[in-house]
Amino acid sequence: MTLPAPAAPFGRALCAMITPFSPAGDALDLPGAQKLAAGLLSGGCDGLVLNGTTGESPTTTDAEKTALVRAVREAVGPGTPLVAGVGSADTAHTVELALAAERAGADGLLVVAPYYSRPPQAALEAHFRRVADAVSVPVMLYDIPVRTGVRIEPETMLRLSEHPRIAAVKDCAYDLLGSAGVLARTGLAYYAGSEELILPLRTAGGTGYVSTVANAAPGELRAALDAYDRGEVAEATRQYRRTLPLVELMMAAGLPGTVTAKALLNALGMPAGPVREPLQPAAAAVTEALLTAHHDLTAQG
Repeated sequence: MTLPAPAAPFGRALCAMITPFSPAGDALDLPGAQKLAAGLLSGGCDGLVLNGTTGESPTTTDAEKTALVRAVREAVGPGTPLVAGVGSADTAHTVELALAAERAGADGLLVVAPYYSRPPQAALEAHFRRVADAVSVPVMLYDIPVRTGVRIEPETMLRLSEHPRIAAVKDCAYDLLGSAGVLARTGLAYYAGSEELILPLRTAGGTGYVSTVANAAPGELRAALDAYDRGEVAEATRQYRRTLPLVELMMAAGLPGTVTAKALLNALGMPAGPVREPLQPAAAAVTEALLTAHHDLTAQG
């Protein structure tokens, strides 16, 4: 037997979508973003996360962030979950971004822990509560201490779960024990933000994932979840394992996932464009390896 399907406020299979840019990288490619979004949804994604880490949020302007949400909402219609990344190192600015994203059509907000200043847990809690108090859509907390320098500790998660609009967590903490403990004591929907933990987190009661790799392999990535939810544990394991070579190349080979995702999408003829500095494009040999792994994955059943 498998665990029953948990609450899924934004669906189960979410793509952390790249932000397509013009060839020079100085403007958004909004038609490309609309095309990519539609293809991801038809390819197996339940919803999309825009303006996150993979979406290069540190190098897009506030106006670009809002324009991207509005354009993708126009393309996918009202029934598709769109979660907008609105986190920053400044609480007041985060609230401004949250309100703008909600007005632009976001169904939910991805709020990362404030980075660089490394606030203590009481300040973290106050930050998230202030954002959640300001909006009327659900909030997904983004726990990624390797980038922010601060963990949202399990006890803080427990307190934040009591807020009526804090509904979910994007979990990149690499602490399955801590995550499982919060899952056992709250109604928070946990989404794996690290592809290698998609199936392990689901078996602990998680909801699904927010994935960078889904930009290039949306259907293949969700196959493990689908098999698990059908009660086919051996098939879920098989599907999970066959994604790992591409996951390793895209997420654990020394380059940011944004760089590898854009390299692969460009090579596949999909809208992507360049990365913005300080990121640099992947080398030709990296792109060739990505293409080979992608072909091997998508050619399998």
